[in-house]
Amino acid sequence: MENTAITLSPSAAARVATIAQKQDKPAILRLSVEGGGCSGFQYKFGLAETPDSDDCVVETDGVRLVVDPVSLDLVSGCVVDYVESLGGAAFRVENPMAAAGCGCGSSFSI
Repeated sequence: MENTAITLSPSAAARVATIAQKQDKPAILRLSVEGGGCSGFQYKFGLAETPDSDDCVVETDGVRLVVDPVSLDLVSGCVVDYVESLGGAAFRVENPMAAAGCGCGSSFSI
C-alpha cells in the first residue's frame, strides 16, 4: 500500500542504507509504535526483510520505510529523520499529532 502519510528524510534513508549494507539486509526500515515509554507510547525501529501486505510503504532514495496499520494511526503525518548532534546520533520522529514528548525523544503521548 503506497502512501504519503509518513516521510523518510534523505539523511535517514542514507543511514538505513548504510546499516542495511553492513548487515547484508534489504534497505527497509520498520517503524512501529508500542505502549510504554515515559509518555505513553514509544517508537521502535528495526530492519525488515520484506514489507507485510497491509503495511504503509514509502520510499526515499531507494530505501523503504514500512509502518503497520495500527502504528500508522499514531504516526500519520510524521517525518522520520536521522540527526547527528553532540548528544549522539539517532533516528528521530517528528510527529505533529504528539501532544507531549519526552526529553529522550523516543516516546510521546497524543
